Amino acid sequence: MSQHEETGLSPFTLEVVTFGETMGLLMGGAKGIEHSGTLDKSFGGAESNVAIGLARLGHKVGWFGRLGDDPIGRNILKAVRGEGVDVSRATVADDAPTGLMLREQLSGKTSVYYYRKLSAASRLRPEHLDNGYIAQARYLHLTGITPALSESCRLSAFEAIRIAKANGTQIVFDPNMRLKLWGLDEAREVLLAFAEEADYFLPGLDELKLLYDTDDWDIIVERLRELPGQSIVKGGKEETYVVGKDSVTAVPYFRVKQVVDPIGAGDGFCAGFISGLLRGEHPVESVRLGNLVGSMVVQTVGDWEGLPIRAEVDALLNNVSHIER
Repeated sequence: MSQHEETGLSPFTLEVVTFGETMGLLMGGAKGIEHSGTLDKSFGGAESNVAIGLARLGHKVGWFGRLGDDPIGRNILKAVRGEGVDVSRATVADDAPTGLMLREQLSGKTSVYYYRKLSAASRLRPEHLDNGYIAQARYLHLTGITPALSESCRLSAFEAIRIAKANGTQIVFDPNMRLKLWGLDEAREVLLAFAEEADYFLPGLDELKLLYDTDDWDIIVERLRELPGQSIVKGGKEETYVVGKDSVTAVPYFRVKQVVDPIGAGDGFCAGFISGLLRGEHPVESVRLGNLVGSMVVQTVGDWEGLPIRAEVDALLNNVSHIER
C-alpha cells in the first residue's frame, strides 16, 4: 500500500528528472556522535540534492524515490517539495523504513555511518517508473548509487535509461561510486555500462583510476574519448577537466577562504553544470558554473543547505558586492 503526494505542478513541465535514495541525516557536534548530547536532524541524497540545487537556480525539476511511511520519510518529502521540487512521483511506502545516516567531523576527518539495508528506497522496481514522466524531461540525472542498492534498483536504473534514450531525453550520469555498497569489479561493470549510455559523464578523477584500473592520465583520457558522450572530470588538483575528442580543457576552481563541510560539493557542481546546459551555455562555461556552485556549498554545513539561489550565483559571476543593511 502506498500513497503519492502531489505538488500541483504539471507532470509535463519539467526540465530535469532525477531519482534515487534520500535518507535521514543525523549530525554530531564538535564532540562527535559518541559524546554529543544532541544531534542535528537533516536529510541527504545525491539525487535530491541535485534537484534542490536546480530548483534554487530557477529550474523546473522533479525527484522521485521510495520513502518509508515514518516521521523521517514524511519530513523529507515535505522538505523537498518545499524547495520547489516536483515530488508527485515519489512514494511513501509502509512496507519498509526510510534509510538513515549518521555523520561526524573529528580531527579534520568526515565519517559517515549508514543504516540503509532493506530500506524503502532499495525496493524500487522498474514497474514503479512513470514512462511519460521521464520521457518529457530534457535531462535525466542518474548516479551510480541507485544501481548499487539492490538488483531491482539496478534494473530500474537501466529501464530509466532505456525510456530516456527512446524519447530523446539526454542523460547526465555521475558515478558517485560507493564501495561500501558493492565490490569494485561489480561496480566497474555496471558504472562503465552506464557511462556508455550517457550524454554527459561526470566522474571524479579518483573514480576513473578505479574504473579504468590505472593512474596514467593519458590512458584515462584515451578511454574517455572512446565514450559516445561528453566527459567532465572532477577532482583535479586545481581544476575540472572537459575532455573533448581532440582536446582537454582545464577549468579552474573558485577558491574559498574556508571549507566548512565538503559533503555535497559534487552534487552542487552537478546542479550548476546542468543549469549551465539549460541556460544554453557551452560545456566549458557550464563547468565554470558548476565549479562556482560547488565552492559555495562547501562553505555551509549540510548536504544541500548551502546550495545557492540564482541571484547569489549571478552576483558572484558578475562580481557584485554583498551589502548588509
